[in-house]
Amino acid sequence: MDQINHTGLISGFNNLKQLEMAVAAAQKMTGSATMSMDPEAIQNAEKALQDAKTIYQTAGDTGVDQDFLSNQNELLLQCEHQLNEAKQ
Repeated sequence: MDQINHTGLISGFNNLKQLEMAVAAAQKMTGSATMSMDPEAIQNAEKALQDAKTIYQTAGDTGVDQDFLSNQNELLLQCEHQLNEAKQ
């Protein structure tokens, strides 16, 4: 099982599944935060986005499907853009 360093949690998922789940969480948190415009929710969405980016950086080490990684990166960029627009 893999240990997630920043939380100490242990997960049975591989790096790609962790990435997929982290991106999905960041998307949901971003959507919710930008709809409510709650400053704390926006801050939490930014943290989730940063966590997903960290996982993305390590997921590329596996040498697997670049289309999947490219798609996940695009989703992260969309979240980042949405949060930046909400903060303006």
